[in-house]
Amino acid sequence: MSRKSLPEGALWTPDGWREGQRATVDARGRIEALETHAPRGRRLLPGIANLHSHAFQRAMAGMAERQTDPNDSFWTWRETMYRFAARFSPDTLYAVAAQLYVEMLEAGYTTVCEFHYLHHAPGGRPYADPSAMSQALVAAARDAGIRMTLLPVLYMTGGFDGRALGERQQRFGHAVDDYLALIDRLCEDANEMLHVGCALHSLRAVPPDAMQQVLATLPPAMPVHIHIAEQVPEVEDCLAVRGARPVQWLLDNADVDARWTLVHATHLDADEVAGIARSGATVAICPTTEGNLGDGLFPLQDYLAAGGRWGIGSDSHISVSPVEELRWLEYGQRLVARRRNIAVSADTPSVGETLLAGTMASAGASTGHDIGLLEAGRYADAVVLDPDAPVLAGATDEDRVDRWLFSGNRPLVDEVYVGGQRVVESGRHRDRAAIAARYRDALAALMRE
Repeated sequence: MSRKSLPEGALWTPDGWREGQRATVDARGRIEALETHAPRGRRLLPGIANLHSHAFQRAMAGMAERQTDPNDSFWTWRETMYRFAARFSPDTLYAVAAQLYVEMLEAGYTTVCEFHYLHHAPGGRPYADPSAMSQALVAAARDAGIRMTLLPVLYMTGGFDGRALGERQQRFGHAVDDYLALIDRLCEDANEMLHVGCALHSLRAVPPDAMQQVLATLPPAMPVHIHIAEQVPEVEDCLAVRGARPVQWLLDNADVDARWTLVHATHLDADEVAGIARSGATVAICPTTEGNLGDGLFPLQDYLAAGGRWGIGSDSHISVSPVEELRWLEYGQRLVARRRNIAVSADTPSVGETLLAGTMASAGASTGHDIGLLEAGRYADAVVLDPDAPVLAGATDEDRVDRWLFSGNRPLVDEVYVGGQRVVESGRHRDRAAIAARYRDALAALMRE
């Protein structure tokens, strides 16, 4: 029997392209060895980790773009989202998530961190199996073939003042003991393709004593994700109630380290920028969602100068494209600075390679999976660029990544491998048609509700 392997070609690393490589893959989907062969034209990149996803929101993308208030913001968008969230069942969640994960794979994402708070039936009644909604996501990821870090969310209060959850938030809520029991149940199913972590929805939704209780109980290496400092009112409320800005309060009251991922962290002062960088935590930046919601711009230039770790997420899935997330991460900084080529360093003058290296450096710690580089011992998760794409005609290894990210919107992904298994060929997912048909049926059902 011949050994499984990735296609022969040049492998991208933060130190440049390694020409003439073939990665052999073991039975667990990890790279067993790199063998040297004659140079071939294929160009392989490590698969990209999507560090922040709310799968159900894919079904409402584009449906909140009509003004409902002269001061429309995240907070008015959230009311639309709550109404839509109330319609989901495990079956419709499965169909929507599977479609989303197909789109992620075709775009070059090979791992997804699913920040999951749609736990119960409408009104807050638990399903007969309290993990039913989580299991729908696990099944969708398995069937699509994407690697997953499932992050069940603890959501307890409606604000920093400790108010009870509103009617439309009831299906998100858990008591601490029930939440920890859910994590334990999901950990029973963990495998090479599924890792389980912890998500604290936000400081406003998790009281300090509950946060401490959960953190004291978790396995010490389990990833911890949290929404934080996304909105100016959130910062103002935290200052009023807890006497500190959200990120500063978290750094002062939790052992924030490399297993932590701070989602958004849009509104930071200089001390918070330095503090996150020192901690080793990752910031999950979601430029298309942050732009769509009018959140603001992450202070990328200062954070890079401080040596901070970061990655990207597609969050509400108004776009499902790592190219667009990375491009707009850079473009937002250019618009503020009114100059070009912001995300660079003395060692790496290429914006594209700086951005790609940033996503790779955070992938393992944030997801809990051995991903981020194409090297022995890591998972064989790879994206193969289309060698016949017109926009790559004449490309050199010095400009190939920049062309991929900054030369338009034609998809340049030809093949995608997860654990050495090919899930995308000629730009199309192996089960695209069947999964899309289920998605259309599910969306029709959701719109009838």
